Amino acid sequence: MRGRKPTSIVSGSSPVSVVPKPPSYMSKDAKAEWRKVAPILTSERRTLTEADLATLENYCLATGTMRQAQRILNVEGLVTAAGKRHPAFGIMNAAQTTQRLCAAELGLTPVSRSRPAVRSEGNDDNNPFGI
Repeated sequence: MRGRKPTSIVSGSSPVSVVPKPPSYMSKDAKAEWRKVAPILTSERRTLTEADLATLENYCLATGTMRQAQRILNVEGLVTAAGKRHPAFGIMNAAQTTQRLCAAELGLTPVSRSRPAVRSEGNDDNNPFGI
């Protein structure tokens, strides 16, 4: 990648400072992912905001769905008795896509962490390059 690299991830407005509890309706897998990722985003990186909670929720739900579908496929196989692809495979695929998109939005992937952040403070209006 060319250009200036960010020195840190920029936190947004309305930051979440206390790790929120996972929603009660989540599956065990989704709650486990919430408990793993939420502390990283709130305490370690300090990047989770109130506006990001829905994205975190979607990420965790997709992770839970993906894991559940994979367990079904482990037991029943990729192909049904009729010789067709198992429906859980499509569900798992869709959940993985959602999970990947949400992870990128939350800065949970190496590529998303390496992208420059938009910074509003400290930029001179006369210099659009922030130099």
